[in-house]
Amino acid sequence: MHPRFHAVSAPDRPAAIDAETGESWSYAELEARANRGAHLLRSLGLRNGDTMAIWLPNILGYFEIYWAAQRAGLYIVPISTQLTAEEAAYILKDSASHVLVTNATIGAAEALLVDVLPEHVSKVLSYGTAMKGVPRWELLVAAFPDTPIADEQAGYHMVYSSGTTGRPKGVHLALSGGPATEPHQLAERLEEQYHLGPESVMLSPAPIYHTAPLAYSTMAQRLGTTVVILRKFDPEAALAAIERYRVTFTQMVPTMFIRLLRLPEEVRRRYDLSSLRSLVHAAAPCPIEIKRQMLEWLGPIIYEYYGGSEGAGSTFITPQEWLEKPGSVGRAAWGVIHVCDEDGRELPAGQPGTIYFSGGWDFHYLNDPEKTRDSRHPEHPEWSTIGDVGYVDGDGYLYLTDRKSFMIISGGVNIYPQEVENLLATHPKVADVAVLGVPSAEMGEEVKAVVQPLDWNDATTAFAEELIAWCRARLSPIKCPRSVDFEHQLPRHETGKLYKRLIRDRYWQGHDRRVA
Repeated sequence: MHPRFHAVSAPDRPAAIDAETGESWSYAELEARANRGAHLLRSLGLRNGDTMAIWLPNILGYFEIYWAAQRAGLYIVPISTQLTAEEAAYILKDSASHVLVTNATIGAAEALLVDVLPEHVSKVLSYGTAMKGVPRWELLVAAFPDTPIADEQAGYHMVYSSGTTGRPKGVHLALSGGPATEPHQLAERLEEQYHLGPESVMLSPAPIYHTAPLAYSTMAQRLGTTVVILRKFDPEAALAAIERYRVTFTQMVPTMFIRLLRLPEEVRRRYDLSSLRSLVHAAAPCPIEIKRQMLEWLGPIIYEYYGGSEGAGSTFITPQEWLEKPGSVGRAAWGVIHVCDEDGRELPAGQPGTIYFSGGWDFHYLNDPEKTRDSRHPEHPEWSTIGDVGYVDGDGYLYLTDRKSFMIISGGVNIYPQEVENLLATHPKVADVAVLGVPSAEMGEEVKAVVQPLDWNDATTAFAEELIAWCRARLSPIKCPRSVDFEHQLPRHETGKLYKRLIRDRYWQGHDRRVA
């Protein structure tokens, strides 16, 4: 379960392909590049347990740098290409990264180097598109051998939470201290659940810097799978890549589903998708009707899991199970689920509460013991939560209701906006939506929908009234929006996660979080 083994057993098999350019690296080439990179990192003073950061778009070089750092025993910090210089500097400082690899396509990279680069970052290298005055990784590695370094050790990535509810924090997991080629639990699960292996081809359409695409694509390479990357998600380009490379497996998020379903029927039917055996989605709630439409189109090949970057535990559900339990994210596949009330008491089936897992990885948030402490159950510190709310049914299937921090309290009634968002997302004239609580002198909070219409010409008072009425015909009035605002573009992460805090904060300026 490491690319090195496949470099020996099948050296010419493609390890990574850039769908935009068609450039392909074999497993033998990836192995040689990663070994040279590990020697380079050692020459820069990095030792087992140190930290480096990657601030790059989706390019093949991402895998070269990742596997070089992995066998050099490092913590690998991926940084979002959407961040500002100040935001990137915060992550570099907080993670104590010694080396940064970036390039000129990152808009804020130059400002980072000029204005706010932390002092402990001893070396900045460019990869791909060169930066003036910055040494190039590709030139430096040429001086090193393509054999393994003498003191290899297994490294792993340390991702930063997306910051949807505050400043991002590093999810810190202890390194094993074992050999770089030791088996990995996550790769074993992908092999078991999706039958990934040397005959598989995986399409990774999302940014590699995000946890799931990074973990899934690198774990696929541990299994000898060919990984095809899109530089940026485009629905028709994704279909074209599936056809061209005979993709058997892909991972997506629900916003990608919506964009695929918005393609004209003739476009969707234009591509041969018969090679696709499994599609898995996670990272954000998927409206039931959207998933039904995907299943009707592609057949029973759509799997789902629920979990967090923290690795506290996860669930899994097959398409067949989902059709029996629509809306569920499955049963525990890793760890044990505990649903608890505000006092930490475990609740019976059917009652919603905070979701905890036991039996997963023992993580902590880097440099934030308070946040780590808040993630633990008050009486069972081995149970942890990422703040989601839901319930399990009598068969042990988990249903999510919402993030606890997004809950709306209106007139003393708890309202979870996910249900309303899922409904509004199915309206044919809605491209995207966020539902949140806004100040109300009478109710404390009231429900508002912020809608990105498919056609901006629909951003009218009449359409707002239509959406409110449409909700009221399908949901209890207490859950429905009292008002609708329109935005040209909602602030979503490229992975599909909604930065609801950025929207909500605009409405709460000058108010306490709760209004009496």
